[in-house]
Amino acid sequence: MTRNGIGIRTASVLSQRVTGQIHVYDGLGKGKSQAALGVVLRSIGLGINTPNNYNRVLLLRFLKGPERDYDEDGAIAALQSGFPHLIDQVRTGRAEFFSSEQVTSFDRQEAARGWDVAKGAIASGLYSVVVLDEINPVLDLGLLDIDEVVRVLKSKPHDLEIIATGRAAPQKLLDISDLHSEMKPHHHESALLQGIDGIEIYTGAGKGKSTSALGKALQAIGRGINHPGSTRVLIMQWLKGGSGYTEDAAIAALQQSYPEVVDHQRCGRDAIVWRNSRQELDYVEAERGWEIAKTAIASGLYKTIILDELNPTVDLELLPVEPIVQALLRKPRDTEIIITGRCQNQPAYFDLATVHSEVYCHKHYANQGVELKRGVDF
Repeated sequence: MTRNGIGIRTASVLSQRVTGQIHVYDGLGKGKSQAALGVVLRSIGLGINTPNNYNRVLLLRFLKGPERDYDEDGAIAALQSGFPHLIDQVRTGRAEFFSSEQVTSFDRQEAARGWDVAKGAIASGLYSVVVLDEINPVLDLGLLDIDEVVRVLKSKPHDLEIIATGRAAPQKLLDISDLHSEMKPHHHESALLQGIDGIEIYTGAGKGKSTSALGKALQAIGRGINHPGSTRVLIMQWLKGGSGYTEDAAIAALQQSYPEVVDHQRCGRDAIVWRNSRQELDYVEAERGWEIAKTAIASGLYKTIILDELNPTVDLELLPVEPIVQALLRKPRDTEIIITGRCQNQPAYFDLATVHSEVYCHKHYANQGVELKRGVDF
């Protein structure tokens, strides 16, 4: 059988690797820190259903000092409260942008403080995932010694996953990475001319599309927790039927504590769907998901709607394009829509995107025959 379509590999039957990898997300496009937050959500979800305390995450955030509030803070605090054995968070730096000409001794001290925490966490054996959010610009600004950072990361424990994010990743860090996704921005003049706002699309061959959307969902859930009544979130996922997706447990825990904030729906068979192996159920499930999504968009009830893997669903011709275009054109102005997934041909609704990040794959461990990992990749 010729496989010329796009499929999502079922999570419930995947084998998984043990060896931890070094991920780098960089580029000028949006989605880098969001991808790291998405992995945090997955890893916590895995830990909830795992009897031991191994699946512990450190979210270490450089250049994001405690003086500023971030949307995701409420959701992270809620997860920390419910599952204190699964997540730690440390924030360092000042909460404002500065250039290399504006570096102060405080910036160097805060970077060093964060790196001391990172080194201790990496050596401790307590964590399965360590996120070094915004370490790339810290290195680019010369606030840390790149040679020392590379040396520590190369000597990390065998099974530890490291995730580094931010613009301007130095070449020495890219050289030791197992995965390098670059977020490349695209601009659509037609969206600007039509006065459209609040549509984000993440596509491309690199890793980070669905995880960016999950990170965006975590931010929106946090906003709803911090400011009750301000937002309700729908996470709608196509081509991902069945079970085995680790983020489900973390989302369910947040749903239980904050039922008025987040809803989550999956549709599709628990199987790969290829262009030449589509079944009637694939069309039925795709349409079922779209009916839910269309109603949610029109309702105005949801301020953030994640349409995960909508792109390949359309590319597989399981859904027509025009109804999606019309629904997006008529969406309430204050509703954010986030659409993900790779596709061979960009559908017409791409022209409506105010944010469009192509996740470009420079390196991916899967291309080297390395298995994916539960709690990180799915």
